[in-house]
Amino acid sequence: MESEQLFHRGYYRNSYNSITSASSDEELLDGAGVIMDFQTSEDDNLLDGDASIGTHYTMTNGGNINSSTHLLDLLDEPIPGVGTYDDFHTIDWVREKCKDRERHRRINSKKKESAWEMTKSLYDAWSGWLVVTLTGLASGALAGLIDIAADWMTDLKEGICLSALWFNHEQCCWGSNETTFEERDKCPQWKTWAELIIGQAEGPGSYIMNYIMYIFWALSFAFLAVSLVKIFAPYACGSGIPEIKTILSGFIIRGYLGKWTLMIKTITLVLAVASGLSLGKEGPLVHVACCCGNIFSYLFPKYSTNEAKKREVLSAASAAGVSVAFGAPIGGVLFSLEEVSYYFPLKTLWRSFFAALVAAFVLRSINPFGNSRLVLFYVEYHTPWYLFELLPFILLGVFGGLWGAFFIRANIAWCRRRKSTKFGKYPVLEVIIVAAITAVIAFPNPYTRLNTSELIKELFTDCGPLESSSLCDYRNDMNASKIVDDIPDRPAGTGVYSAIWQLCLALIFKIIMTVFTFGIKVPSGLFIPSMAIGAIAGRIVGIAVEQLAYYHHDWFIFKEWCEVGADCITPGLYAMVGAAACLGGVTRMTVSLVVIVFELTGGLEYIVPLMAAVMTSKWVGDAFGREGIYEAHIRLNGYPFLDAKEEFTHTTLAADVMRPRRSDPPLAVLTQDNMTVEDIENLINETSYNGFPVIMSKESQRLVGFALRRDLTIAIESARKKQEGIVGSSRVCFAQHTPSLPAESPRPLKLRSILDMSPFTVTDHTPMEIVVDIFRKLGLRQCLVTHNGIVLGIITKKNILEHLEQLKQHVEPLAPPWHYNKKRYPPSYGPDGKPRPRLHNVQLKPIAEEREETEEEVHLLNSTTL
Repeated sequence: MESEQLFHRGYYRNSYNSITSASSDEELLDGAGVIMDFQTSEDDNLLDGDASIGTHYTMTNGGNINSSTHLLDLLDEPIPGVGTYDDFHTIDWVREKCKDRERHRRINSKKKESAWEMTKSLYDAWSGWLVVTLTGLASGALAGLIDIAADWMTDLKEGICLSALWFNHEQCCWGSNETTFEERDKCPQWKTWAELIIGQAEGPGSYIMNYIMYIFWALSFAFLAVSLVKIFAPYACGSGIPEIKTILSGFIIRGYLGKWTLMIKTITLVLAVASGLSLGKEGPLVHVACCCGNIFSYLFPKYSTNEAKKREVLSAASAAGVSVAFGAPIGGVLFSLEEVSYYFPLKTLWRSFFAALVAAFVLRSINPFGNSRLVLFYVEYHTPWYLFELLPFILLGVFGGLWGAFFIRANIAWCRRRKSTKFGKYPVLEVIIVAAITAVIAFPNPYTRLNTSELIKELFTDCGPLESSSLCDYRNDMNASKIVDDIPDRPAGTGVYSAIWQLCLALIFKIIMTVFTFGIKVPSGLFIPSMAIGAIAGRIVGIAVEQLAYYHHDWFIFKEWCEVGADCITPGLYAMVGAAACLGGVTRMTVSLVVIVFELTGGLEYIVPLMAAVMTSKWVGDAFGREGIYEAHIRLNGYPFLDAKEEFTHTTLAADVMRPRRSDPPLAVLTQDNMTVEDIENLINETSYNGFPVIMSKESQRLVGFALRRDLTIAIESARKKQEGIVGSSRVCFAQHTPSLPAESPRPLKLRSILDMSPFTVTDHTPMEIVVDIFRKLGLRQCLVTHNGIVLGIITKKNILEHLEQLKQHVEPLAPPWHYNKKRYPPSYGPDGKPRPRLHNVQLKPIAEEREETEEEVHLLNSTTL
């Protein structure tokens, strides 16, 4: 028969190892040979999930969206454990959505029975709004606490307020009557460490003592932060956004959004920022907000029992995190939509907006910066921009794209080296070394000694009549009779030129240290360091253009719009545009980034410069590689993430990617009613596959459904305990009707209730472009490959990731066969009437067996006729 011939001729010559524990999602964390060579060291295996044959795994089973089969409804008594997922596995979006629809139907059908059922229905309907409200409240409160604590501990490196120990430097001098306008940061209540220890406020001794204390506090904060992370919550390190993106795509990482991670990340984020490392708190605030959303979701059964619904809450939480990080609620919603969310329905958009609103309201009520603003570096400009300025804005975009491409390659190379060398085994030592180098180099330069947010604030600020910064040390017009808001362009003084040299050194320092800092084992965000680099470059360019316009106002490019004595150029605007360009070059964000920066400035008229710079940075960065920093770290860590932005342009087919392959053992399948309990138990014990296709019989081999390994194990164990007469020789029946058995036969075990009757299937001729699109849009973990209803193999999410990686690195497309355009496939049967094996149109270099051409294939190519 055809099925037997297919089985013996080659369609079944390979193994079902694509659903083994060795090919389950967690293996991606350890690497996949030449395809994904991501080695981890002792301290880097934070997300390792070692697979073993004895471990039970839950594997998502694809399904037809219009299927009327509901797994849990077919169970007479729900078995505990069915429908749940193990750690480091991908959820089944289709099954989770079916469960949620069935839950909703059940609640609606009962709500008219009694007042209590109606109350439960209302509670279920409002639970989504309640959970995002709680998430927004917690995110805003924690963000305010982090901002206040980080400011106080940052100033603690330089001195202390004797009148009130909990005041930072600025707050300490607010109530002092002995400060002057020029030296408003000096007051008797604030004492530097040199004054307290050696009693000197000025001189070399004072400078050396302050230098030593600055390094001491920086190392102390860094050591405490990395120690807390290493001991109590390894998941609290890093930015968290790559992992959040992976979790929102359906991957499960137990504990990553837990209460211990939340508590340790909140504490160590303050310590890491205060240590002066080249990192920010904005990225980790997204992780903090998602921890809050995950914890509160367990209070509501609607979300605690459904992983897909829980990810809607996490999408709203990520919007709240960006909202409190930048004071940009709308930008937070767009960030969640553009950058992190995998599934974003319309109701999630509304709830994300509401969560961002609540979080911003709470942060505004706390007022952590004392300026009635949500962020420290809120600025307003009054001078319009002119058409000529688009040229330097675009040049800043080019710089941002080049910086992003350089940073991604350099940081990934360093992180990969950290994983593959002994240096990665000592994360505490690495953090101490980086903190020491940062503190030693940063202290002499006032712009690197500043907190990074304070630095961005100073670079963004326009020079007014009351500014005393060296960046505003211009030579004033002695004929000016009054103070006005718009000061005309003036020649730069010695302070400005000195500041430019210091900013150039700060730029080099920030570029180098950010490469080595991002990825160490402390909470580390990338938003603020990238914005600082762009702001420094932008301010330098802005001052240069300003001086060019002042000294050459008669040039044709300035003559029409920049008259003598006019305020034409705003260097702070260039700093803002440069900050957006560099952040866009690193993250490849576009719309959300423009809106975030727009909300920072409060001016609509600067949208066009921001859009021009951000798009230019993205185009330049994409010329060197389309991956942003978060996608690059996802690939480095081997997370099973299918990026929707990546295009699939190859001509491979489903049969080229499916498992089993030629050299693999035969495909492991179950028959509909011909196997005993002992046969299935032996198959489970001898293999480590996550699921098994169920076929009608060895003769027909037509697909009936798909059974998960975990569900089989749970169902058999439950039947042995609760049903009498179930023994090893009992016949297992997946069919609707039990076949007739001899009278002396033991009682059969019916397992049709755990069978997925509509697994998602594709034919072996389906282009991989369509298969990849199906996996992305439906959130599948695997689909079965069939030929005329006969199971040939399986494609899992990991198989697709491996295939994409191979195509990216090692593929050499073969020349299309001479009959390719007129007839895509050779005839299914040869001259002898027997089925022919599939031909591969793509040859992968590292796979030797696919490089070797058999005599049968040569004969097939030569004998094929049109």
